[in-house]
Amino acid sequence: MKRTLILAAIFSLLIVIPAHRTDAASFSAGDLIKASQPAVYYYGSNGKRYVFPTEKTYFSWYSNFNNVKTISDAELATLQIGGNVTYRPGVKLVKVTTDPKVYAVDAHGTLRHITTETIATALYGSNWNKMVDDIPDAFFTNYVIGNPIVSSSDFSPSTATQVAQSIDIDKGLITNNSAPKVGSCQIFPSDNPWNQDVSKLPVNSMSAAYIASIGEARTLHPDFGGNGEYGIPFEVVSAGQTKVPINFTAYGDESDPGPYPIPATASIEGGANSDGDRHVLVVDKDNCKLYELYRAFKTTSGWDADSGAVFNLTSNALRPEGWTSTDAAGLPIYPGLVKYNEVASGSINHAIRFTASRTQNGYIHPATHQAGINNADLPPMGLRVRLKASFDTSKFTGQSRIILEAMKKYGMIVADNGSNWYFQGDTDPRWNDDDLNQLKSVPGSAFEALETGAIIK
Repeated sequence: MKRTLILAAIFSLLIVIPAHRTDAASFSAGDLIKASQPAVYYYGSNGKRYVFPTEKTYFSWYSNFNNVKTISDAELATLQIGGNVTYRPGVKLVKVTTDPKVYAVDAHGTLRHITTETIATALYGSNWNKMVDDIPDAFFTNYVIGNPIVSSSDFSPSTATQVAQSIDIDKGLITNNSAPKVGSCQIFPSDNPWNQDVSKLPVNSMSAAYIASIGEARTLHPDFGGNGEYGIPFEVVSAGQTKVPINFTAYGDESDPGPYPIPATASIEGGANSDGDRHVLVVDKDNCKLYELYRAFKTTSGWDADSGAVFNLTSNALRPEGWTSTDAAGLPIYPGLVKYNEVASGSINHAIRFTASRTQNGYIHPATHQAGINNADLPPMGLRVRLKASFDTSKFTGQSRIILEAMKKYGMIVADNGSNWYFQGDTDPRWNDDDLNQLKSVPGSAFEALETGAIIK
């Protein structure tokens, strides 16, 4: 039966909910509210109320009415209606009453046509047809039509649901933007450049030249995965971890002296027999400090390393001007890694470290060191790039889509000389290589360089 009354079923159920008075100051963004009438609204972070157009829409987000707060009619009248709530992504399949096509619901009320029953079964199981709800024609305009799903790899229902942690997030009113943490330690203050939302920053006047030098036709390359074979590992230790001496073999004059709390069994990038960068990263989760080594080798008493750097995670302080770190840019590595647990939570809330094969002899803060040549068309160390807002991410699924959304909001930072458009993640064996490989289709031309400060020579 076609529903034409807004939340008709919910309203009748809410009549039996005991009313309790709530002062205006006692409800906040994310709350469910009602007044003397039984209509329920979602109170958004923008101060507006959002309508649930059908009871099935409501139950795609909530399982009961236990947390509905009652306010006065006068208070409700002061809250402007912001629009209708759409189905929570990934939870249900929907169709329009006058259209036989079945759609998956993706982020921000995007409907994506599932083109075959085989795909529907792969995504939602053999009983997928029992998960289809009708959207009344009158509410079809709440949604937008996105790219069709032509393969089961085009969409992940569980990831879509996980990303849409609240109606505020799905409406784009807020994002999953809490700064990353290890234990109780936040990875740098919220206003640190690594945690900065750069989605609104202006494009650098040299953007075209910088992107061309890195490679417009070259594509992204996730330098991690392979069941944990690739990537940069890290260790998390507590305050009781024994500190050991560090012998610096190359850049001791630009290194922070030891001892460092590095376990004898700490993982080395590339493994114990690697002839590569051999980074060792350790986070002290109690003292909120990050210790990093470059070209590290275990010794009987401690470690030999070309260079080492210590970062206070509670501070925005930079390394001394002209100093390297374990990266050519003088930046920490750990904050810029793509970490599996972040992606599994539905969002990456920081910038991502990446490399370019050629850089100029200058740097932009927060970088403090350069390793390039005298060519102004090349990117400086510390350059921030952003995936263009116009780039369509709807065809990407699972882990790849979450990574791309982070590149739109937080961008990437040139941290070292290396293969063009390579970006780094941790060595978690749970990475899905099929998901990550989708990123190899994203060209350099999809990025733009940003204006974040002066180049220091």
